[in-house]
Amino acid sequence: MSLASKYRPLEFPEPISNKDKSALLQIARQSLVETIVHNRRWEPAHATGVLAACRGAFVTLELNGMLRGCVGQVETRKSLAQTVAHCALAAALEDDRFNPVQPGEISETAIEISVLSLSKPITPDKIEIGRHGLVIERGPFRGLLLPQVATERNWTPERFLAEACQKAGLPADAWKSSETRILGFSAEVFSEPEPPAPLHSAPQFPHK
Repeated sequence: MSLASKYRPLEFPEPISNKDKSALLQIARQSLVETIVHNRRWEPAHATGVLAACRGAFVTLELNGMLRGCVGQVETRKSLAQTVAHCALAAALEDDRFNPVQPGEISETAIEISVLSLSKPITPDKIEIGRHGLVIERGPFRGLLLPQVATERNWTPERFLAEACQKAGLPADAWKSSETRILGFSAEVFSEPEPPAPLHSAPQFPHK
C-alpha cells in the first residue's frame, strides 16, 4: 500500500510528507520491537518539524488481515513522534479486547497510523463518509470512530452517528438529542506496504 493518504485531510496545519510518514511508521514499529521483542525501554529521539507538533493520533495493528489492537490519543501535549510510539505499544499491550501481542507476532503485524486534525462541532448533514471521523459526547459519555471505519463498512452518515453513539455507551439515536455534542475531525491515514522483519537497531531513533 502506498504511503499516500487514503483519506482527505481537513485543516491540518502542515501536510505530512512521505518522509515523515515513513519516520512515524518506523517509530511505531521500533517501539514494538524494543519493548516486546527486546524487553527494553525506548523512546524516539528529539523530533523536529511535523513530528514535533502536538497532534492526536491512533495506531491500528492487524495480524493476518484481522484487527489486533487499536489505541489513540485525541488530545495530547506530547510530540506526534512520542504519541505514535506510545499508542503503538498501547495498541499491542493494553487494548482489552485482545490478549497482548507476543514477540513472535511482531514481524507479521501490520501497522496503520491515523494522524488527527482538531475536532470541531459538526451537524449531521455536513458529515462526509470517507472524510470525517466522529466524536460523540454527552455528560461523562464519549465515543470516537475513525473516518476509515465508516468507509470500510459502507455506512451511511446516520449509521455512522448511531454506531458512534453506541461506542460512547449511549442509545443509537442519542445523536438526535440537543444534549449530545457531535464533533467531526479528519485523519491522514497511512500504513506500511507490508510488515517488515523486526528491526535490531535504529540509528535515527536511539535508545534512551
